[in-house]
Amino acid sequence: MSRVSPPWPPVDVEPPAVHPKAPSPGTELGVHFDECFGCGDDIEAGLHLRSTIGEEHTVHSKFTVTPAHQGAPGLAHGGLLACAFDEALGSTVGNLLRRPAVTGKLETDFRRPVPVGSTLYIEARLDGTAGRKIYVSADGRLDAPDGPVAVRARGLFVEVGFEHFSTHGDPQAMEKLAEAQRNNRRTRGEEWEINP
Repeated sequence: MSRVSPPWPPVDVEPPAVHPKAPSPGTELGVHFDECFGCGDDIEAGLHLRSTIGEEHTVHSKFTVTPAHQGAPGLAHGGLLACAFDEALGSTVGNLLRRPAVTGKLETDFRRPVPVGSTLYIEARLDGTAGRKIYVSADGRLDAPDGPVAVRARGLFVEVGFEHFSTHGDPQAMEKLAEAQRNNRRTRGEEWEINP
């Protein structure tokens, strides 16, 4: 018996409105916080996920599975794969909508094993918005952008105010982020915006 997935998004949504200052297609996205497990450079065993803006409300991300990422011998840990999709979906929301949001729900569908040493190519897309709710989904393909689908994910992100991070986050980490953003803004002349 095969499982039938419920419709996605599960509610009536408005088409996503990409922010006018969103990066243009082809733009390589930088690290939003050096200590982020998903994209940061300071966590040795992190994912070091790298992303590029795509066409039609998409972001393309990829990461290579290392021995530090395994669960069963020689295979990526399922929770770690969910982490990669959370990062890719969050990057899509943060960079295309330019609104701070947090993960409300993340659903993953594991379709085939992801071996250590393989590269997972994730294409994430905005599916729509309903008030503060933002619906996104993604496919992860093995070893090539057109490789076999290994993992699929769907996520609900919820728009929050900046005070969510300043109230619930580590004040020292927030100050590190703010300082890094100030330095980047001075270097590139960009506005500071948080990418959750």
